[in-house]
Amino acid sequence: MGLVNGLPAHVLLVHFVVVLVPLTALALAVGAIWPRAAQRMGVVLPLLALVTLASVPLATGAGEWLEEHVDSNALVRRHAELGDGLLPWALGLFVLAALVWWAARRTAAAQDSGGTRWSGVPVRAAAAVLSLVVAAGAVVDVYRIGDSGAKAAWHDGFSKTATGADGDDR
Repeated sequence: MGLVNGLPAHVLLVHFVVVLVPLTALALAVGAIWPRAAQRMGVVLPLLALVTLASVPLATGAGEWLEEHVDSNALVRRHAELGDGLLPWALGLFVLAALVWWAARRTAAAQDSGGTRWSGVPVRAAAAVLSLVVAAGAVVDVYRIGDSGAKAAWHDGFSKTATGADGDDR
């Protein structure tokens, strides 16, 4: 995917990633720590993580197209290098979201049946720790990628002093 309405698709698609990764990370962390929240989110949690996972290769693919259509420099190369590292984090968010959803369903089913109580404490504890680590890692990675992309896009692209282009001719 190259252009959307005359703009590089990466410039548009990256906004999905910038919003969805932190949102998924937050939902995952809350669901992993607070099982009742995971039960209330239900299937929305893994579906959100799946959409997030799908958005990453779309943005990176469009970024690779854009990289071929701009002047190459160290900032662009660094941004592309960092961007390639986000997919494992997004995959981790999805896998853990599915695990947290499954554990919440399992706990709710055991409570509803009134039968033998399923103890998901070890699974939930491991999922909570892993979820916090992966959520934090994903958010930090998105920040680093975004920061490098902003530097690549805006270096030498603006004046540190106002140009008066807003029509103010004082």
